[in-house]
Amino acid sequence: MVYTRYYGQFGGAFIPEILTATFDELNRAFNEAKEDPAFWQEFSDIMSTYSCRPTPLTFAENLTRYLGGARIYIKREDLNHTGAHKANNVIGQGLLVRRMGKRRVIAETGAGQHGVATATMAAKYGFKCTIYMGELDVQRQRPNVFWMERLGAEVVPVKDGTRVLKDAINEAFRDWVTNMDNTHYVLGTACGPHPFPEMVTFFQSIIGKEARRQIMEREGRLPSRVYACVGGGSNAMGIFSGFLEDTSVQLIGVEAGGKGIDTGLHAARLSSSDGSIGVAQGYKTYFLQDSDGQMKQTHSVAAGLDYVGVSPILASLKETGRVRFESATDSEVVEAFSLVLKKEGLVPALESAHAFVQAFKEAPNMSREDIILINQSGRGDKDIFTVADALGDPKWQEFIKTKAKEYNA
Repeated sequence: MVYTRYYGQFGGAFIPEILTATFDELNRAFNEAKEDPAFWQEFSDIMSTYSCRPTPLTFAENLTRYLGGARIYIKREDLNHTGAHKANNVIGQGLLVRRMGKRRVIAETGAGQHGVATATMAAKYGFKCTIYMGELDVQRQRPNVFWMERLGAEVVPVKDGTRVLKDAINEAFRDWVTNMDNTHYVLGTACGPHPFPEMVTFFQSIIGKEARRQIMEREGRLPSRVYACVGGGSNAMGIFSGFLEDTSVQLIGVEAGGKGIDTGLHAARLSSSDGSIGVAQGYKTYFLQDSDGQMKQTHSVAAGLDYVGVSPILASLKETGRVRFESATDSEVVEAFSLVLKKEGLVPALESAHAFVQAFKEAPNMSREDIILINQSGRGDKDIFTVADALGDPKWQEFIKTKAKEYNA
């Protein structure tokens, strides 16, 4: 039996016949776990003792004063183990891997945070681990590649296509078809064939559950707006899940505007007219594709948002109007990153900085009685090369030149 699920017209499981039995096995394991209260309890216990949950909610007092208008709170997923929200999903899938009795995991990664989280989970549970990463992302996220390899994972640079996230996903699926008997693909975002969108959202919903409880404890009321960056959609679905039924709360997803929507060098599938509905990589959603269905080149200063597709759940939420989508350009992102760093002493990932961009645009025009919540989905130390280059930091440039001379001596 092939399980499948749609969200409006989006989703599904468009998979090769050879993977049918593997997906049936995964669906059974996930459905059994989802209905087992003991499984969620085990998951929650591990996350609290191993991964620093619940992550705190930080009142951004300085930014609130600087911008005026709404009170700004930040959900601190950067304090989750491995430095991002990614651990929530991989620990959950790791428990499923144990249930299914498999001994090897594979994953794709763009910014490297999912790769580090998967390699960490594999080390904890004793799984063999292979991480596929676009060659371009390997170059710009070298710190994360270093840690993945130290954790014992094999990192495979993918040289096909545009050498970014979509190409890493393709290579991971090729591996899975060849090794499905003993291998589980730990897909890192709320995309792909069913049950991945639902499964990743299920594990990431711990963010929204915590955030809703925390803001009620702190303020006694719900936020007016919740902001999250949107690549595939895992962190966005995680925090939005806590507020989907609260229609008074506006949910805003912020995509990569890259060098500008008009340049075509972006990854704005839902916030621009460039996205269109199609089927690729096993599911139906909005993609950046040409009239022949061929995937277009994408661009973002943040490797984790540099993807042609988007969660089918978010695609449906766009069509129903429950989530509003905006985009932020590379230059706006670097500016917001710098502002958060200087005003609050926080170092958001460049991915997360996209959410800050839109929140900063809107907060000054809101009432002082309004509350906004921003999901800081990861920390930005991984982005040191990209940020230093974007800022043209002369001391950093001199450091790189000196190191290059030392290695070439």
